[in-house]
Amino acid sequence: MDLGIKGKWALVCGASKGLGLGCARSLAREGVNVVIVARGAEVLQAAAESLRASGVQVIAVAADITTVAGREAVWSVAGGPGKNYDIVVTNAGGPPPGDFRDWDREAWIKAVDGNMLTPIELIKATVDGMAERGFGRIVNITSSAVKAPIDILGLSNGARSGLTGFVAGAARTTKLASRNVTINNLLPGAYDTDRLKTTMKGAAEKSGQSIDAVLESRKKTIPAMRFGQPDEFGDTCAFLCSQQAGYITGQNVLTDGGAYPGTY
Repeated sequence: MDLGIKGKWALVCGASKGLGLGCARSLAREGVNVVIVARGAEVLQAAAESLRASGVQVIAVAADITTVAGREAVWSVAGGPGKNYDIVVTNAGGPPPGDFRDWDREAWIKAVDGNMLTPIELIKATVDGMAERGFGRIVNITSSAVKAPIDILGLSNGARSGLTGFVAGAARTTKLASRNVTINNLLPGAYDTDRLKTTMKGAAEKSGQSIDAVLESRKKTIPAMRFGQPDEFGDTCAFLCSQQAGYITGQNVLTDGGAYPGTY
């Protein structure tokens, strides 16, 4: 299927590895030019080189997208589209796992800033231009924990749920939806990424088991009996960014191998 987005510009955050890189790869394969941003310059440059194999323009910005300076670096990067993006994929490293009794106000503010307020700032900066041009796709990478909270991920549960509530209202405004601008959330379950290993490390320390044992046990809770792969996540993201997905907005798309047990 031709997704109809060849030649468009996408901003993909947290794209040096993991799910962000998976999204950037899938978009690049569809002929989308990408600006990728992440904090680690060396890993980011390696990711950029791999993406250029698709024959698209790739610009790497080593910056912290959760800061004002980081966002300004993205808007002003040479060769980029400024704020005139057709596609924005928001993504920031999730807050650390732990016990809510140990988190102070600073920990909560950092979580909300990175996983709620930063996506909102990126939406605010780009969405009106999308509406003027008659096309726009925003995909927020959140978490399956929005639907099925995980006890040790309280910071993530809270911050990402706040973003979910915001998107539910913003995506349904006539000024956006009637102008072919969609905003959706993509909710990953357990994917084979560094983030998963970090979370499982905390669970292993808490239970006294080895990480391998915890990972194997975690797989058994998933009907697919495996962890997801970043590239299949990326392909779901690319579809949500497609011309064909123009009638999908304000949705929480869960990709978890069937792990969520609910009907709705």
